[in-house]
Amino acid sequence: MDKSEFTNLLLNVPKAELHIHLEAVITLSSVKKLYKKCNGAEMTKEDQKALFAYDDLNGFIKSFLKVQELFTSEDDFNLVFDDLKKYLVENKINYCEVFFAPTAFLKKGFSYEKMVEIFHKKITEIKEKENIGIKLLMDVSRTFGCENAMNNYKLLKEYPCEDIIGIGLGGAEQKGPAKDFAPVFELAIKEGYKAVAHAGEDVGPESIWDAINALHAQRIGHGTTAIQDEKLMQNLVDTQLPIEICITSNTFTKAVVKEAKDHPVRTYYDKGMLLTINTDDPVFFKTTLIDEFWICYKELNFTLEEIKQLVKNSFNASFLPDSEKEEWCKKVEKAFN
Repeated sequence: MDKSEFTNLLLNVPKAELHIHLEAVITLSSVKKLYKKCNGAEMTKEDQKALFAYDDLNGFIKSFLKVQELFTSEDDFNLVFDDLKKYLVENKINYCEVFFAPTAFLKKGFSYEKMVEIFHKKITEIKEKENIGIKLLMDVSRTFGCENAMNNYKLLKEYPCEDIIGIGLGGAEQKGPAKDFAPVFELAIKEGYKAVAHAGEDVGPESIWDAINALHAQRIGHGTTAIQDEKLMQNLVDTQLPIEICITSNTFTKAVVKEAKDHPVRTYYDKGMLLTINTDDPVFFKTTLIDEFWICYKELNFTLEEIKQLVKNSFNASFLPDSEKEEWCKKVEKAFN
């Protein structure tokens, strides 16, 4: 099957995506609009090249923060949600759990309450017009320390929103060990919020252990270095703790794997781990969810039957009610058949 046939097949299959960052679906067109609004001048090709120039995880995070710096008001999130809708529609993604990181915007003086109002308005609009479900996870961000993460969580509590179902830990993994954020995660879980964490993206398996034991994470983002620890891999098999795999992201940042064919996702699947396929940051890494499934098929020798299972996994590993997971999985089965 060539890529065109594969794409046509996947476009007719319901899908969910569980690891994607809100600002990372912004299109170049929107970046240019924000740049002009922020700087009072058109964005040059040199500016564009500099903004998207990075060759490791820390370089990418700096570029991500630079994009956030282009926002000048809460209303700019309307652009981002329009781009998110476009991405979801084009990839036929029916349900999505999206990270949003408020810290940089709060430091700019944005109102959290106003941001959340816009989020709710746009998510409701997308549901009504496209029948696509979206839930948000607040990335409390390890980059700015535990006190900042706790302050973010307090805002989540102060301004409750039905669209925001939990917290996540993203950011510079080497600068913010997962265990440092245990107080925030313990409180969030105690108070009924979902909790997920990036771990093992560019730090060893000890980071994943910390996400499991200290944060009690309900999903692990990336988990790339689990391959270095047989005991950890067996634990992930036994517990069926979902792993959010982001192949292109991991090869782009080159922290652990340099080429897609060397990604441990094949080994993980064969061992029996519960895996989901995701883009992480589609605009920054020039990928789509269908591209990621194509890499599994073409570069990592996943069969169509296994691709079908990976698609189902994304619904089963989501925070949807069990009845909805079951319904979506039936639709996936029907679409493949």
